Amino acid sequence: MPATKPSLMNRLNNNFARLKPVGIREFDAKASQVPGIIKLTLGEPDFNVPDAMKEAAIKSINDNDSHYAPGVGTIALRKAIAHFLNDRYQLDYDPNGEIAVTIGATQGIYAALATLINPGDEVLIATPTFPLYMAITTMLGGQVVEIDTSADDFVLTPDKLKAAIADHPAAKALILNYPSNPTGVTYTAAQIEELAGAVKDTDLVVIADEIYSELVYDGGHTSIAKFIPEQTLLLNGASKSHAMTGYRIGFIAGPKQLMGPVSALSGMMITSATDSAMAAATAAFGTEAGHQATLTMKKAYQERRDFLVGALQKLGFELATPRGAFYVFAKIPAAFGTDDVAFATKLAEEGKVAVIPGSYFGAGGQGFLRLSYATSMDNLKTAVDRIAAFLKED
Repeated sequence: MPATKPSLMNRLNNNFARLKPVGIREFDAKASQVPGIIKLTLGEPDFNVPDAMKEAAIKSINDNDSHYAPGVGTIALRKAIAHFLNDRYQLDYDPNGEIAVTIGATQGIYAALATLINPGDEVLIATPTFPLYMAITTMLGGQVVEIDTSADDFVLTPDKLKAAIADHPAAKALILNYPSNPTGVTYTAAQIEELAGAVKDTDLVVIADEIYSELVYDGGHTSIAKFIPEQTLLLNGASKSHAMTGYRIGFIAGPKQLMGPVSALSGMMITSATDSAMAAATAAFGTEAGHQATLTMKKAYQERRDFLVGALQKLGFELATPRGAFYVFAKIPAAFGTDDVAFATKLAEEGKVAVIPGSYFGAGGQGFLRLSYATSMDNLKTAVDRIAAFLKED
């Protein structure tokens, strides 16, 4: 293949030059080259897809379910999603007009932001957070406004949100991800109601990424859509709750007036999701077997969380017990400085444990590490032993 003409690089979207490196995948790929390394890097469940979901996908294939589906997803899946949202979170969405199936929550994030953002529009984002929100906003020509939550134990407070709104009165959207990637922080119903109150009298659209909603360990999950449904685009999916990352099924739910353009744009991007994957997701969201599978996984994650938090605290890491998702966000012991990239690189190369530097997640993340416990207990125990040895030798 001949090299691209250098002049063609001037044809790229100018916003590429504004992008900050996301880093997570690149760091994981580099660390993966270390022989015998244990990776606590990606948010990839180590469970297999539950049998009921696999059987539904196989049946779809055997039934020759291989034609174009509606751009918003099959009606069976949309009805299952509506049931799921009502059963778990007491939310009422019409499967005809208020729900659209996406290719994972990632494509849903892009579709939601692309529907809303014009060049120059500001988007409020509480950080540290999943860096894709900032990257997509930038690619669309928007302006990221980071709200650093590190001084408040990584919780977005109503006062801090109100201050950001006052400083940026023309902001178009607020992205709220909880339970949080990377911190595991989530919110009580009272906290969410207060945040909703701060937004209610504005024209902000809340893009609520609640992909980890089924993985809340202490108390239940309350969606902000319960309080301001008319201003919320709710994102969720099957990847984390049902270990279906490779099936790429997510969804957006919201008021019909917003979902019309969101669904239209999403359809332009993907035509439709894959038939067999949607059949599997219908079983995930619409059956008791799907619910029980999630509960089984959640119990294992909680056991891993409790072990990892206690072990890291004994080694001198500062961290709060995460209430959701499957990450811990640990502050590097003071004796090792605050350069999280250098620490994580050395830990991978010499300690043979891969974690993600906290600074990759935006303002407030410097000096921290994200460790995923979506891996076996045996791997976690070995990783802790290696971290302990690394700290002694360094």
